[in-house]
Amino acid sequence: MSVVATREMAGVAAAPSGATPHRRRWTRFVLPAYVAMVLVYLVSPILVMILYSFNDSGFKRVSFRWLGFTTRWYPKVFAKPDLTAALKNSLIVASISTVIATALGTMIALALVRYRFRGKSTTDVVMFMNISAPEIVLGASLLSLFVTFGMPRNLLTIVIAHVMFNIAYVAVTVRARLAGFDRSLEEAAQDLFAGPWATFRRVTFPIIFPGVLAGALLAFALSIDDFVITNFNAGAVQTFPLWVYGAVKVGIPPQVFVIGTMIFMGGVRLALANRVLQRRKT
Repeated sequence: MSVVATREMAGVAAAPSGATPHRRRWTRFVLPAYVAMVLVYLVSPILVMILYSFNDSGFKRVSFRWLGFTTRWYPKVFAKPDLTAALKNSLIVASISTVIATALGTMIALALVRYRFRGKSTTDVVMFMNISAPEIVLGASLLSLFVTFGMPRNLLTIVIAHVMFNIAYVAVTVRARLAGFDRSLEEAAQDLFAGPWATFRRVTFPIIFPGVLAGALLAFALSIDDFVITNFNAGAVQTFPLWVYGAVKVGIPPQVFVIGTMIFMGGVRLALANRVLQRRKT
């Protein structure tokens, strides 16, 4: 009886294991299918933009009629002076605000990770409030600040606004890189008579550079395509997103698709370069 009971128990135990491969036949495709749908959803607008930058369309308005393949819009990408000026303003603002926000955000991250001071928890809360707050709230508050101090809205106010909301993103990114930093490397450098600046330049900065670069790329991307905060604080200055928003009412020229494609491809190149750099360091 014990042998029979043992075989019956073994048969009962073997049933679920036999059903598992049958279930995995279709469940193993669920996650890949879900990831594929998400990727298609995210990439489709970009692919449409790239596709219609090659559309042989003479229409001034956006048209989804494919009229043939052409590359004539790329040599004429700067044919519209007002669009070129708006793009130039966006690049100037993004470059200046990225440099300032990266420097300040890196210093804030170093202070939050390494030192104890009054207001440290408040600084954390303020940074995450900056990230989580709606852009319309930030834009309106900055506008009221500039109006209170009597500052005319121009390129300078746009730079100040972009630096304000970029600092938090840079600080959070660099702070994540500093979380696993080995302080003994700095102590070893100081034992070898390296000063504070030499230690930072030769030891600290090369180690945290991937995080700094990632924060800078994020700040640049957020700055160059920002619309809401810029719209509140731009005044008469036109940036690329503001120009495109105004052009929607009368018709978007094909150069907009070309510039968008160029900006996207530039970001892809920078992301790939950052990835290669990280692999070489590891």
